[in-house]
Amino acid sequence: MKLWHVVAGRLRKLPEPLGRIRSIKLKLAILLVGSGAAGFAVFILSIGWLPPWTTITALAVALVTSQLLAHGTTAPIRAMTAAARTMSRGDYSQRVSTSSRDEVGELARAFNRMAEDLETADRQRRELIANVSHELRTPITALQAVLENLVDGLASPDPATLRAALGQTERLSKLVSELLDLSRLDAGVSPLRRRPVKLGPFLTAAVEAASVGTNVRLDVDVLPSDLEVNADEARLHQVVANLLDNAARHSPEGGRVVVRARGLPALSGRGVGLLLEVTDEGPGIPAAERTRVFDRFSRGSTPGTARDGGTGLGLAIARWAVELHDGTISVADAGPGCRIQVTLPA
Repeated sequence: MKLWHVVAGRLRKLPEPLGRIRSIKLKLAILLVGSGAAGFAVFILSIGWLPPWTTITALAVALVTSQLLAHGTTAPIRAMTAAARTMSRGDYSQRVSTSSRDEVGELARAFNRMAEDLETADRQRRELIANVSHELRTPITALQAVLENLVDGLASPDPATLRAALGQTERLSKLVSELLDLSRLDAGVSPLRRRPVKLGPFLTAAVEAASVGTNVRLDVDVLPSDLEVNADEARLHQVVANLLDNAARHSPEGGRVVVRARGLPALSGRGVGLLLEVTDEGPGIPAAERTRVFDRFSRGSTPGTARDGGTGLGLAIARWAVELHDGTISVADAGPGCRIQVTLPA
């Protein structure tokens, strides 16, 4: 028995003799024919032994031949079984190596893709929990400090103290709302309710709401003045509000943020699309980070870009809402400052 384990271990190290064959059915056929032919060859050669020994020798030759030919056919299955057991304990780094081109090889490659997806999802889940915990802790700690000072008599409930408590509460409320949006994103339960939206009044209202509590000047530039787009107004408002919030936070005191809307040429007679740009006078975004800024909890590495403690979810939600409309969002070259460009199809 020990000898058999040694032989089996050495067989596993050999290359797969039938690895280039793309069908497991053909492999099994070759296995049966090959092992049978090897056993039959013993009789043909007339080695001169007694019939019982000839039969035993033929069976042994057929068995060894079948093991050599079958080597590698079931190895990926055994490897996947072992990897699945390990993954059930939370280790998603397992991969299966195979050079087989048949159905078992395809299964092994699909297993590796699944393992990569599970590893990525697990890493994102851990990062999300860590980031959410960090984001919740900051306003909760600040709010707790304000309330403790009030209870201990170290501060009076004057307007300034109450405004500080209200500001932290609003920050918590915003974070919870954004997390709910992300849960809808992951669940895919946000259908669009498209209707014609007039960009002039829509952007003016969005700018007025965003200008509350900021020292940055917000301007609207819409051409033509009666420009409208067929979109979900609530989702489009999410895009504009998050882009304005991001631009205002990153702009210097007294800076200027411009929202421009232009009509795109009609495609196939289906109406006019939209080109929307939000430009600020902040430090800008380095070229190497222009795709990463749309990731969750990404704030960039430019000094001072996160001075107000934004959640790092706004641009991720904006990208989600734009992609729901089959549009695109990107950071365009703007010289000084940052210009984020959104296009929505007709």
